[in-house]
Amino acid sequence: MSRFLTRNETLVFLVIVAFIVFTSIVDPRFFSLSTLFDLLRNGLIIGILAIGVLLVLISGGIDVSFTALAAFAMYASTTLMITLGLGDQMAFAFVVAATIGILLGCVNGFFVATLGLPTLIVTLGTLALFRGALLTFVGTELITRVPPGMRDFSRSVLWSGDLPDGTFGRLPSAVLVLVGAVAATAFILYRTQLGRNIVAIGGSREAAERVGINVVRTQYFVYAYVGMLSGIAGIVHASLARVANPFDLVGLELSVIAAVVLGGARLQGGTGTLTGTLLGVALIVVINNSLITLGIPSTWQNVVIGCLILLGTGIPAWQARRQERMA
Repeated sequence: MSRFLTRNETLVFLVIVAFIVFTSIVDPRFFSLSTLFDLLRNGLIIGILAIGVLLVLISGGIDVSFTALAAFAMYASTTLMITLGLGDQMAFAFVVAATIGILLGCVNGFFVATLGLPTLIVTLGTLALFRGALLTFVGTELITRVPPGMRDFSRSVLWSGDLPDGTFGRLPSAVLVLVGAVAATAFILYRTQLGRNIVAIGGSREAAERVGINVVRTQYFVYAYVGMLSGIAGIVHASLARVANPFDLVGLELSVIAAVVLGGARLQGGTGTLTGTLLGVALIVVINNSLITLGIPSTWQNVVIGCLILLGTGIPAWQARRQERMA
């Protein structure tokens, strides 16, 4: 029982419940189905991006370029749809965004896997590279009239109707993208040899090489997969916002990485779960919305998230050292 209560997932869940209860006491309207739908919509993009970052952290790396990659794929895909006159082909947008994401992810893979450079340095460099290339060669103007396919996608819902509290609720179809990303990643991590290879590399690269794991190929897959999810997240973001803004998304790195770390993924690699990551995303979204509901300035959001990152990384490190001393 004590082990269950000290698990990351359990602790994060209890903190989420505490935030919801406290905010609901201050404003009873917060505890409603309409708020749940709003939280789900607000967490879609962070959730998709966090799933990709989870794989990187499990493999022993870190990626901070995924938002620039998502913005590049989103804006380039939207521009290409308009240029080619394929505005009603949403499937085309997803394929192009995912392909651009994979190609840019392979750029990270080349520097990390082939050249063996530190992941943080590489992705800091490609963050600036992708963002600069987007603004220099693709465009800087807002596309406010997005293609009709993107508008139709933003309007499509799985369910809509009146809720018991008298409000109107909508569950967007974009939720299925997050569900698909979770299902695909869960299959890779828990049902394939590739997933076991990713965990093994994060635990010990040298040991993984000794047992015959192709580390370079696995790392290429990880960064390409992150790129694909980032590209998809970008096109979903533009569709829901109904505007393609090349300055969007960059800046979400802190929230996304915080969600994954709070969910139990360690920066040293080899550890992390999808359940924990989704709970971490839920915590970040609940905190952001709670602060707004409580009337606390939005500038405090980064303060709270920063403190949570320190706690999320500091407590496991302290526990590990304590166990070493006891051993």
